[in-house]
Amino acid sequence: MGKEITSREQDYSQWYNDLVIKGNLADYSAVRGCMVIKPYGFALWENMRDVLDRMFKDTGHQNAYFPLFVPKSLFEAEEKNAEGFAKECAVVTHYRLKADPNNKGKLMVDPEAKLEEELVVRPTSEAIIWNTYKGWIQSYRDLPILVNQWANVVRWEMRTRLFLRTAEFLWQEGHTAHATAAEAIAETRQMLDVYADFVENWMALPVIKGVKSPNERFAGAEDTYCIEAMMQDGKALQAGTSHFLGQNFAKAFDVKFSDKENKLDYVWATSWGVSTRLIGALVMAHSDDDGLIFPPRIAPIQVVIVPIYKGDEQKTQIDEKVLAIVKNLKAMGISVKYDDSDNARPGWKFAEYELKGVPVRMAIGARDLQNNVVEIARRDTKEKTSVSMDGIESYIKTLLDTIQTSMYNKAKQFQQEKISQTDSWDEFIQLLDTKAGFISAHWDGTAETEDKIKELSKATIRCIPLNNPLEDGKCILTGNPSTQRVLFARAY
Repeated sequence: MGKEITSREQDYSQWYNDLVIKGNLADYSAVRGCMVIKPYGFALWENMRDVLDRMFKDTGHQNAYFPLFVPKSLFEAEEKNAEGFAKECAVVTHYRLKADPNNKGKLMVDPEAKLEEELVVRPTSEAIIWNTYKGWIQSYRDLPILVNQWANVVRWEMRTRLFLRTAEFLWQEGHTAHATAAEAIAETRQMLDVYADFVENWMALPVIKGVKSPNERFAGAEDTYCIEAMMQDGKALQAGTSHFLGQNFAKAFDVKFSDKENKLDYVWATSWGVSTRLIGALVMAHSDDDGLIFPPRIAPIQVVIVPIYKGDEQKTQIDEKVLAIVKNLKAMGISVKYDDSDNARPGWKFAEYELKGVPVRMAIGARDLQNNVVEIARRDTKEKTSVSMDGIESYIKTLLDTIQTSMYNKAKQFQQEKISQTDSWDEFIQLLDTKAGFISAHWDGTAETEDKIKELSKATIRCIPLNNPLEDGKCILTGNPSTQRVLFARAY
């Protein structure tokens, strides 16, 4: 079948690539570092997007759209932001091609069509959005602005991996404006909670909520809040970020408002985003050596039904029964596919849907019809059960909920097993090399020590957990005093 998958033990990185390609989620493209998201992968993204979009609107946000291009002078306005993204920027300098006089049939950049001002292809949209907000905000009555956009961004990555890191990717970015710091911080925290809710309750993936160290903050932010997830190879993955931007962008773009006392002040800002890298997290956190495993709540197909028959008469009888089940399942909001195509044998179909991570598979043959039963197979545990056709729809609905909970509990147990604590540098290195995962350890709070730890161990501070207990200790590298532990890990 050409669907052989490298095992996780043999080569985790290749296993991941195999699942993404052979599971029909994405493909490589003619553009270096960019991917094609295939229909099955895009259906998964649409499911994720639809849930998040509803959650954003339920918290008072509206969608808008801003240009892909950012004039270079605007991009430069907030220095830290510009500096942070400068190395990843794609820049448009000309607006026309013309026939190459020295090379028949080829085109060249028209040197006379040089742009007056170069345009940065957005790596993030704070600059263009805050320049726009300047015209929208005069008074406290114009606040808050709670806007989100679904878009693509471009960050010119040199080392790329499908979904995890590509030169162009899809995401959403929220950009809000507030009258007070307290309101902006509350928004930042609220959106972090929305992300955690989504990743845990829809993606069945437990996360640790925390604040980034100054070194790891978003460029131009006062504080970056994050959710960190643990992958099966013991590496962490940042699954979402929410930034308190203070008044940095308001000052850079001179966005002021008059408050209730008619005093002028700069506006307070937030931004927050998740991207298609969540698909990478989903693949790496749950899947096995036989293929993808998707949690039912966001799986593109929740149930697949495969008929097993000989001849048209048996097929007609099975069709009649199955089509009624399909109709009932769809009425319950369950996405179901009846694969009665005759171009592959049932065994091949079983393997195909196992590879594609469909949570529940039903097989029904002529003998099953006589006995009024169907065979149900769970993708997450591979358990098979013979179930009565009476009330099969409610059985399936309950089973999907059971699978969702079971997948979360399994991932939660794994996450807990992957958190270690140490006070010794030697043990810190040993744990990273053997057990991997999150390591809770003391750090003296300086950027120099953080950089040195990263240089020596390839581990970064993933976050300072929210509600972190304070305790006196000594930094694992320098021995200097520390007031709390932070979470280190090697990461994607």
